[in-house]
This record gives sequence, structure tokens and C-alpha cells, in this order.
Amino acid sequence: MFCREKKPVVACVNLHGVIGKDSKIASGLNFENVAPLLKRAFEVKKVKVVALSINSPGGSPVQSELIYNYIRELAYEKKIPVFTFAQDVAASGGYWLLLAGDEIYAHNSSIIGSIGVIFSGFGFVDLIKKIGIDRRIYTEGKNKAILDPFLPEEEENIEILKNAQRDIFESFKELVRSRRNGKLQEAEEKIFTGAFWSGKKAFELGLIDEVCDMRKKLKEKFGNKVEIIPITAKKGLLKSFLSEKSDLAESLIIKLEERIKFNHFGI
Repeated sequence: MFCREKKPVVACVNLHGVIGKDSKIASGLNFENVAPLLKRAFEVKKVKVVALSINSPGGSPVQSELIYNYIRELAYEKKIPVFTFAQDVAASGGYWLLLAGDEIYAHNSSIIGSIGVIFSGFGFVDLIKKIGIDRRIYTEGKNKAILDPFLPEEEENIEILKNAQRDIFESFKELVRSRRNGKLQEAEEKIFTGAFWSGKKAFELGLIDEVCDMRKKLKEKFGNKVEIIPITAKKGLLKSFLSEKSDLAESLIIKLEERIKFNHFGI
């Protein structure tokens, strides 16, 4: 009697989208949604590697850190290596997730990097004056209303924001130094600027290990008979489009913001 040859098994999780909260019409990429998928991936019987497909322009630094930490925690506990593969874009928080890989790959044309911190908003000070609206705010704590879009900017308030950004930026830089230790090929002054590069250039800079797509690399590592098991979310009820108009409007704004984030990188 012949024994069937066992195929090497790789569990694959897609981490695609803007990192942040859910909306009524889309699921954000956040710890609450991702953690169960990651846990299932590491529990696949006789799994050789967990492969993560990353396609994200970034988003919440907190959610980026939570997801990254959980990946590394599972990899350590289960003693299973992690390979990360950038798709269209792995930038900002997306690159944070890419760094969770023991081996990091990207396509030639992937967008990689954007190591920095950004806050954006709008100012409507002149607008409300023109339409005769009087803005009234009552607070306890002199800085409680900072960054209000209907109030003039003040240097003191901007500095509060910048200080918070510096702390997050330092954490990001420390992570890159740790995960790419001895591999960076350029001075930090060039890499830690918020700039982004093609996968080809990112490889030259030492931000990734190799330019290669997922299937090709996994076949190279484990042979043509490698079995790639996709770990996907369990199908629930279709998200309701008939919720309150305010919820729908909020969801559409979130989708627009997501589109803007991808467009920033030409995706």
C-alpha cells in the first residue's frame, strides 16, 4: 500500500484596506476583525508558514501596532514563521504590518514606505463668518477644543499635535530599526522622511528582502505541490444599506477617505 505524499501547507490571510474603524458599508482593517483570522491561520494543522498579503495605505497607528504585536505574539508562541507580501501598496501603517514578516517580499511595482505620521483636516473659520454662524464652545481645560476646524489655529495647539506625532514617529522608526537591523542600505535621513518607493527601490534600500510574488516564492520554498489555504472571514448577513441616513452618510465619507488614501499613492 502506498502512502499519499503530504503536501506542505501554508495558511494565507489578506490584510487589505485602510487600517481603522468599520463603517456600515465596509469593514475596516482593525484588531477586532483581524485577530480571529490570524488565530485561525496559526492553528491550521501542520502549517509550515503563515503568509500575509498586505495591501494597505495605512491608517490608525494604534490598530497597526495592535495587529503587528498580535502577529508576532502568535509567531513566537506557535514557533511558526511569517512571510509578508506587499501587493499594490504597503505604506505607512501598511508597512508597519509588512514588518511583521520574518521574510518580507513585494512586487517590482508595489508602493513601499511612507515611514512617518500624518494628520489632516480642514478649516472653516472664514466660511462660518460668511454665512453668519456664531460658534459657541464651553470647555474645562484650556486645550480641550484644540484643532476645532471652526476656530483659528494657534501655535501652541499645533505644537501639542506635533509632540504626539513625534512620539508615534519615534516608535515607528524604532520598529524599522529593529526589524530591518543590519539590512538598511541608506542613511536614516533618507529613509525616515515619509517618502515612498517602488518595490524594486525598496529592495535596494533594504526595506524588503526580495522582489517576488507570493505563489512563486511559496513554490520556490515548498515545491509545486504546496497547498495554500486562504483564511477568510465567515460570511455574515449583508451589511444593511437601509440604516439611518446619518449612518449611510458617515459610511460614504469613510469610503471616500479610504479612496483618497489609496489615491495618494497612485493606486
